[in-house]
This record gives sequence, structure tokens and C-alpha cells, in this order.
Amino acid sequence: MSVEKILAISGKPGLYELKVQTRTGFVAESLIDGKKMTVGMRSNVSLLSEISVYTYDGEIKLSEVFRAIAEKEDNGPALSHKEDNAKLETYFREVLPEFDEDRVYASDIKKILNWYNMLQAKGLVSKEKPAAPAQAEAAPAEEVKAEE
Repeated sequence: MSVEKILAISGKPGLYELKVQTRTGFVAESLIDGKKMTVGMRSNVSLLSEISVYTYDGEIKLSEVFRAIAEKEDNGPALSHKEDNAKLETYFREVLPEFDEDRVYASDIKKILNWYNMLQAKGLVSKEKPAAPAQAEAAPAEEVKAEE
């Protein structure tokens, strides 16, 4: 399993793994308790691989932020998302010094750290750069989007 198939579903706690597409939506499995649920097409769903964080120079993919946290923590858990906002911003500045403080809110940092800790507990994040086959696998998906 890779972070490419991990979803955040609006209104639902935690993260989900995309299992299979159905006629009316798809089936997702919770990373918290392993329960499967059907998600309709009207649900607001975000793929973690499509989320970016604002920086002063542009945007950086969430997977790169996760990798930076993993490097800082030597693949261990990050600071708890329940800490006070000042502590969270200080921690996040250590991980990503160029993040745009005007557009990245404390609530965003809490969500990122919470997601990182969930994925880290499942062994889905690492400080290692992705292998070349994973990047080659992502290229055809971009071509499909361009054709649509």
C-alpha cells in the first residue's frame, strides 16, 4: 500500500485507503479501525497525493512534507497535533522553514501532523525518497488526466 491511494473524506474522521471503484462511487477502508464503507460520488474526497502546502516560493507536495517530518524524527512519530498553536508552528517551521504563515493555518498544521502520525503508525511514511518505479507508475496517471 502506498500514500497514493490514501484518502481524506470530508465529515469523516481519520484517513482511508481506496480499495475498489464501484458504479456509484468507491469502497474505502478506514486506517483507524479497518472498517470498510461505500463512499458516493457526492462526497468531498481528497487524495493525499494531490494535496500541497503553500510556501513562499510556491507549493510543496504533502508527501514531501511527510518525508521532511520523517527525516526530522528519524522515521518516528511527530509532535502531537493536540499541542498549542505556538508550539505546532515552531515545530512545523523546523520541518518546513519556507511555509507561508499567512496561508498555512494552525488547523492545517494540526491536520498534517495528525495524518503523518496515522500513516507513520501504519509504516506508510519514510524518510527515503520514492524509488524510480513508483515515479514511473505515476507518469501514466498524469497522461490519463491530460486526455480527459
